[in-house]
Amino acid sequence: MLLEELKPGLRIDGVVPAEVVTIIAAQQHGANAVELTYKTAGGILDQRVVFRKDEVRLSIARGGSRAFDAKVPDFKLVAEAQRISLAGLFDPMLAVATSDVQPLPHQIRAVYGELMPRTPLRFLLADDPGAGKTIMAGLYIKELLLRDDVKRCLVVAPGGLVDQWQDELYFKFGLRFDLLTNQLADSRLHLNVFESHPLLIARMDQLSRNEDLKAQLKETDWDLIVVDEAHRMGGHYFGGKVEKTKRFQLGETLGGITRHLLLMTATPHSGKEEDFQLFLTLLDSDRFEGRQKSSVDVSGIMRRMIKEDLLTFEGRKLFPERLAETVPYELTALEYDLYEDVTHYVREGMNRADRVGGTRKNTVGFALTVLQRRLASSPEAIHKSLVRRTERLERRKQEILDGTCRETVPAVDLAGLDHGDLDAQEIEEMEEELLDAATAARTVDELDAELIELRALVRTAQRVREAGTDRKWTELAALLRDHALVTDTEGNPRKLIVFTEHRDTLHYLQGKIGSLLGRTDAVKAIHGGVRRAERRQITEEFTKNSDVRILLATDAAGEGLNLQAAHLMINYDLPWNPNRIEQRFGRIHRIGQTEVCRLWNLVASNTREGEVFTRLLEKLDQMRQTYGGKVFDVLGEAFAEVPLRDMLLDAIQYGERPAVRNRMYEVIDSTVGDGLKGLLDERALASEHLSDADLRVLRDTMDDARARRLEPHDIESTFKDALTRLGGRIVKRTQGRYEITHVPQHVRSAGNGPIATRYDHVTFDLGHVRPDDRAHVDLLAPGHPLHDAVMAETIRNFGGSLNRGAVLVSAALDAPHLLVGVVEEVTDGTDESVARRFSYAYVDSRGAVHPAGPAPYLDCAAAPAGAAADAARAWPWLADAEDKATSWIIANRLPAYLAEVQPRRLAELSKTRELVTERLTSERERLILDAAAASEKERRGEKPKESSESLHRKAVELDARLRERLALLDRQQRMSTKPPRILTAALVLSGSEAPRGR
Repeated sequence: MLLEELKPGLRIDGVVPAEVVTIIAAQQHGANAVELTYKTAGGILDQRVVFRKDEVRLSIARGGSRAFDAKVPDFKLVAEAQRISLAGLFDPMLAVATSDVQPLPHQIRAVYGELMPRTPLRFLLADDPGAGKTIMAGLYIKELLLRDDVKRCLVVAPGGLVDQWQDELYFKFGLRFDLLTNQLADSRLHLNVFESHPLLIARMDQLSRNEDLKAQLKETDWDLIVVDEAHRMGGHYFGGKVEKTKRFQLGETLGGITRHLLLMTATPHSGKEEDFQLFLTLLDSDRFEGRQKSSVDVSGIMRRMIKEDLLTFEGRKLFPERLAETVPYELTALEYDLYEDVTHYVREGMNRADRVGGTRKNTVGFALTVLQRRLASSPEAIHKSLVRRTERLERRKQEILDGTCRETVPAVDLAGLDHGDLDAQEIEEMEEELLDAATAARTVDELDAELIELRALVRTAQRVREAGTDRKWTELAALLRDHALVTDTEGNPRKLIVFTEHRDTLHYLQGKIGSLLGRTDAVKAIHGGVRRAERRQITEEFTKNSDVRILLATDAAGEGLNLQAAHLMINYDLPWNPNRIEQRFGRIHRIGQTEVCRLWNLVASNTREGEVFTRLLEKLDQMRQTYGGKVFDVLGEAFAEVPLRDMLLDAIQYGERPAVRNRMYEVIDSTVGDGLKGLLDERALASEHLSDADLRVLRDTMDDARARRLEPHDIESTFKDALTRLGGRIVKRTQGRYEITHVPQHVRSAGNGPIATRYDHVTFDLGHVRPDDRAHVDLLAPGHPLHDAVMAETIRNFGGSLNRGAVLVSAALDAPHLLVGVVEEVTDGTDESVARRFSYAYVDSRGAVHPAGPAPYLDCAAAPAGAAADAARAWPWLADAEDKATSWIIANRLPAYLAEVQPRRLAELSKTRELVTERLTSERERLILDAAAASEKERRGEKPKESSESLHRKAVELDARLRERLALLDRQQRMSTKPPRILTAALVLSGSEAPRGR
């Protein structure tokens, strides 16, 4: 056609390959060029210049916007590939169907009731330990990837958990995330490592402490960032000043570079309301600005569910009961002499450290408390610790004499130990480093005096070892004989976990228990020095091998382990951080546990710290009888004001004083009595519950999702046909299992993740993925890199069939209809997508639209030859059928869709507006009052803590922030629908009206 014939409204072929476009405007430039503004069939506006030489390939499209001459097998194949690729827009729970998980009611509600509807997301998922937050995050990540809402996702977790995250996302969800190792970072010299890895897992401290990585991170943008154990990114108030740790600053950075931010922690609240609100500023700095001591409204931004309130779909309790028992014992006379001597040494060392002062005071005090805890742990631990300390101080003395001594002992933040700023492995490593090195002695004479005392202690410890009368071991052996050396009701050996704080004790117990059982291979041990691969192997042995009866573990090894194979646990050493008690108990009290979980706490009652623990555990048991196992979940929060560590130190230093002992008992009684009651009442108000009505709704939602779900056989037939057409080879091996012997290079290049050249074991049905398979079986479904690459290549190679359309025949119709695949979308005033959906619909000759089912073309036959050529003449209404369909959808369907989406989003925005306005306004008014007071002091010649000018400036900044946030909320509240996008169309004839072949 001639350039001069290009006019607005025309539908023409030849501008875009294999696609019909509608001209919006045509501007002539000289005699031989026209600038076209056009809209594609997908609704995308674009521009292009066409020249006189292009006339030969331009033509007016036949039959309206489609030629309807595509080969029906090609059309059906690519239509299925497109439907599967867009499955997330019509299956509301596609991630559930394509993942190797069986989600529970609280997980479904979290993902599909709390997370998915919020766009953009800023949320804190704070369910109890063991509730399956990783499963919830995996479902959320995969759902957004399948819906094409997320292309780039970063998971940030503590170092000990990153491998577990990588495994869980791969084996349960088929998601291949790269791990940000030092080697990976270094291999991208002069390149931003984050840009080239769209699905990435990184260690929290690797990002917070490495300045180069932080700089690179700030230059990137992400669709979704998930942070596990997010409480470690908390900041703290000291006096009136905010202490922003490096991790907190990382949290601020992450919030600024992502659209969706999901924080996860089972311990969001340390007990200090101000610090909790400071932590929440990572999600919304306006809503939680400033310092307030009263509790804040966290609705819409946080979800917390308590273990005891979690239910199955049948309404049964998800978690069994938890029982804890104190096992008191008394040290022998010889053990007590050693206890008194070492305690005296520790007390004197602390007193000397107090006189030294400065950071050295904390460091020495920390080292000495470690020594005291090892004294309580085992004769083996205290003996070896005393020997190593003696040897280390002798070396230091020699270095002083040689003039080569260098002070290299780092400072210790004792508060950070209980705030969760350090994980268990970091604490374990720090203890090993400092125990032998930290001393208040500065001179040779002072070291000589300390060494004399240490050598005497070593001799006493040696006598205790040689005596072989370890009372603590005797109690443990009795527990093992009563519980671990007997079988359960089905005759299977019981499994039991023993937690200790120190490796020396762990190795000591490994030998003793092995001898007691008569089999050393029945006892396995994990500590912070065990590598991840070996740790997994040991866990697998303990879980699956009935001959392995006992697992010994330190806290560093316990993080992230799922040990539901056991329901019995012993705290051989009690942790000084009460949070650790729940964290340990949480290793066995997890989803999948069916037995009542029992915990025994060994306590030397005739020691100073043993008295504190005995009193604490007695009160805890009283509260447990009243409130159930919930008391363990808030034990750490109860000691926020007076840390348990401080009480134990007071007991060691001053415990013989009646006044000190009485004061400690009063604190324990009020903390664990009234304090726990208050915390539990608060949690009951703040926590969510699942009612019978909630469960019914969730069951109905699951049933609805199943009704819309892609069937595995649909995915299977489409994939096999597509891969074969693309040059690949797939052969059947066993029932439901296949081998892919060749994946073409162009398919591998189309993938978003790593794709192998061949796959030994694949399946399309979760029922054929067995957990006991030694070889990994890939589930080929949406989300798997190979599956998605094959679908993408199919659309790229055969997509022209969708644009041209085909002529089909259906026995279910009594008149010809136009079949269209339509995407509908709701956006807000910032042009962010709020909701999208995809569906097929029939359009009749009048332009009316009605649903057509998920894949109506599959039940249609190909029309006889020549039907496409006759379409425009036989059915002239096709010329504007798509325009009529678009008009009908805009007038009749989009208003209802908008009305469905709007209410919840508007309610959230209204709530946010109210809370942000209240918080920023009150904080601004406080600053104005403080500024006035500061100005008065300045007028009198006094110096205020902060100048009136600085306070005024902050007030003005808050006012500007409020105006900016309200303007954003105004735009977000203005929701509207985009014009529907018709992605494909086919003419579907009734059997009686199909023209005969020529």
